[in-house]
Amino acid sequence: MSETTIRIHSKFVNKMKSGSPIILKDAILNIRDLHREGMLLRLVDERGQFIGKGYYGKQNKGYGWILTRKENESINGVFFQQKIKKAIENRKSFFENEDTTAFRVFNGEGDGIGGLIIDYFDGFYVFHWYSEGIYQFKEEIIDAITSQFSYKGIYQKKRFAQDGKYVEEDDFVTGERGEFPLIVKENGIHFAVYLNDGAMVGVFLDQRDVRKAIRDRYAEGKTVLNTFSYTGAFSVAAALGGATKTTSVDLANRSKSKTIEQFSMNEIDYEAQDIIVEDVFRYFKYAVKKNLSFDLVILDPPSFARSKKVTFSAAKDYTNLLKQAIAITSDDGVIVASTNSAAFDMKKFKGFIHTAFQETNEKYEILEEYGLPEDFKTIKEFPEGDYLKVVFIKKR
Repeated sequence: MSETTIRIHSKFVNKMKSGSPIILKDAILNIRDLHREGMLLRLVDERGQFIGKGYYGKQNKGYGWILTRKENESINGVFFQQKIKKAIENRKSFFENEDTTAFRVFNGEGDGIGGLIIDYFDGFYVFHWYSEGIYQFKEEIIDAITSQFSYKGIYQKKRFAQDGKYVEEDDFVTGERGEFPLIVKENGIHFAVYLNDGAMVGVFLDQRDVRKAIRDRYAEGKTVLNTFSYTGAFSVAAALGGATKTTSVDLANRSKSKTIEQFSMNEIDYEAQDIIVEDVFRYFKYAVKKNLSFDLVILDPPSFARSKKVTFSAAKDYTNLLKQAIAITSDDGVIVASTNSAAFDMKKFKGFIHTAFQETNEKYEILEEYGLPEDFKTIKEFPEGDYLKVVFIKKR
């Protein structure tokens, strides 16, 4: 495939030569030469010196990704085979772990191909395409799995709009179709997942280590509030860890049936738990009014959310969210503060925590912190990819 030469503005060159894989829109001098996503690009500085090769694909602020800094390396089927083979070999310990059958096998720029994510669910591979550009290499990339590794079936998620809108499809690609729910294991916990039902399959794999910590060290004998609970995965972990009761709160109507399903998969009596469909912010007000308090409060909001009365942005509103959580956390209770926002780093996140406790005149102690698990490989040259920040905070 032919390559189009793209000239990079001088102020971006050093960062890109030092390993940053993203091609920012503002870095491109001859942007009019970009006319089709999936084009292969040869990047040079203003003097024509080689920087790297990549592809054109719009994703958030980026206009593409650098895939190689070797001038003579071709981006083709063999290239994708080598990258994916190396990534899967690096996850060998996960494939050998009988207690965990769901994990990430390819993590975008961390494994060398920005815009591509591949997850594994007990024999099924799920490809996430984050731009129309990377989707143009679909056949070569899927073949890199099917030609080298055994599999049950392949599913995909298009995480980009085509002609301005997202296309609904059942996501099946090849192999055998799964029977859903598919039951996978995570550190011995069972989760029901649906690979054919939209972008979110039923469990967020990046919180695996946090759920294990809650189950093994924090839940026993505690009352637990799980906010923005989605399908109740944290609640399941807490119940299995010996929590006296869990309360799961989420605005989505389907969260209740999904949470009931996850409890049932682990033989937990869901009727002994509280599963509430409600705006989390309204629930906080209700809890204060009723003098409710919890020993363990889990805060894992989306980076951005909007309900009828509240718009939430993690970058702007996390401090206020924490203040509301502090008000209903018992003395010596623990708050699990989590965010997947790439808009700020751990230092700033801890600043939010400090401000929230300071403004509520409460004391606190940070017990431990978590980032992405080891299968979510990142590179230091692209800190935005290392998005997950979780802090366990004790209210003194």
